[in-house]
Amino acid sequence: KAAEQGDVDAQFNLGECFEHGSGVEKDEGQAVEWYRKAAEQGDAVAQCNLGVCCENGEGVEKNKVEAVEWYRKAAEQGDVDAQFNLGECFEHGSGVEKDEGQAVEWYRKAAEQGNAVAQYNLGRYFECGLGVQKDKAKAVEWYRKASEQGQTDAHAALHDLV
Repeated sequence: KAAEQGDVDAQFNLGECFEHGSGVEKDEGQAVEWYRKAAEQGDAVAQCNLGVCCENGEGVEKNKVEAVEWYRKAAEQGDVDAQFNLGECFEHGSGVEKDEGQAVEWYRKAAEQGNAVAQYNLGRYFECGLGVQKDKAKAVEWYRKASEQGQTDAHAALHDLV
């Protein structure tokens, strides 16, 4: 009832329930509908979740351009998952033109919030000079942060560099 009356938290929670089949029958279409309502009211996590649905075609027709739009809205509000996802979109040219500089920018934001895979990716970018000046010390720094969180690829990369 609260969701139908426009309560953004209730809308988001209902989206989660439908996405995971928690207390209701799993229904990706209903999940998208409720995430969209919350996202349009500015809920960053709903925006990120809606982006994932759009990117993967879950409950909605696959639309990578729309996914990027939702990721950007959430990322600009500081949502770490959206920042990481946006970094991946720019790295792979998914829904946007490939842009290593933008990938670095969004991975850095996610990495600074503790996302271990973003930290590993930044290490890789600094090691190889992708979108940034090649910098072994910075590569080691980011690999170390990721490795300390148990990111195994970073641990192996760190072992190879040091």
